[in-house]
Amino acid sequence: MTRPPRVAVVGAGVAGAGVASALGESALEVTVLERDDVAGGRTATHRRDGCRYDIGANYLSDGSERVSELVRTLDDGDLVDIGASVWTFDADGRISPGDEARADDHRWTFEGGLATLPRRLLERSGATVRTGCSVTSLEYASDEGRWIVDLGGEETNAAAENLDADAVVLTPPGPATASILEASVDGSEESESQPQSTFQSQPQFQALAEAARSTPYRSVHSFALHYPFDLERPFYALVNTDREHPVGWVAREGEKRGHVPEGETLLIAQMASDWSVTHRSTAAADAASEAAARVAALLEDDRLADPDWTDLVEWRDALPDTDPDADADAETTGTDRFRGAELAGLFVASDCTHGRGRIHAALERGLAVGDRIRGSFGSDRSH
Repeated sequence: MTRPPRVAVVGAGVAGAGVASALGESALEVTVLERDDVAGGRTATHRRDGCRYDIGANYLSDGSERVSELVRTLDDGDLVDIGASVWTFDADGRISPGDEARADDHRWTFEGGLATLPRRLLERSGATVRTGCSVTSLEYASDEGRWIVDLGGEETNAAAENLDADAVVLTPPGPATASILEASVDGSEESESQPQSTFQSQPQFQALAEAARSTPYRSVHSFALHYPFDLERPFYALVNTDREHPVGWVAREGEKRGHVPEGETLLIAQMASDWSVTHRSTAAADAASEAAARVAALLEDDRLADPDWTDLVEWRDALPDTDPDADADAETTGTDRFRGAELAGLFVASDCTHGRGRIHAALERGLAVGDRIRGSFGSDRSH
């Protein structure tokens, strides 16, 4: 009996979940490989002392019509549309009301946190999700037209075995995608008896790796700062628009239904890239204390300098370092650098392909790549 075509998706974040969603109800056998112990990627939802909070990406904004429709299908009565607006501040900490043109934009999350988005997409896709395994390299068997995904013996939940696939999708950030591609280079000499595969040749993989590395990324220290009192403000969050302030973003997590108990305040403070790089070696408690002092000064409330507990995630490759307001087309910007490899079943759905650090852009990219995979195997979208 002929087995169905197999697709290996590297990364169980939003892009990987988008690929799996687009391949749902198809005849393809989809396996999603995730390095961490849980799916979600940069949609990291933490829990502590009755609070749940998004310490990575904070929400899903409006994207394409397809994304907007898809997110509504995921609503099990727990979809949250953050009603309050996002205001801005400059290098001197001057706060201004937000863009009125975007006042009606949706900012989606879930009562259980934004990580619900990729996890629910993966659950409904029917894909097999294997967590706790790290993809180290790929090998293309040109005579059979298939890929061998090397798990490097690092799988924690089961005995590590290499995975055979007819197509592979790389979704991690550019530097991680480049590392996999660089480790996949076949440096052996070509001979008449053993000709090199076109897609395993050193120039081909090095070119792909260089393309993945060509997009710079910002580092971000993301703090949760908790207080045993209410903090009333006319906005949900503040964003620094000139990138000249040590604080890049601060949000009131209590504006999300089901996240913070009444009478408490939980702020998510994401620091600027320069500040984050400078504080990589700073002890977590000291870094949190300095971040809280910066937030207290910005919001002009001395009480905020002394949170009763904190949490920290250091995102080394948090998001592409591009213009945050650039309206790039996720289907055209940068994708030509990787499209040639799709002829051999190698797809890239990383945000290095479009340069936008937005959750909706990652989902759009994953869905588009999934559509192309369906097409390459002669299976049109059925949903």
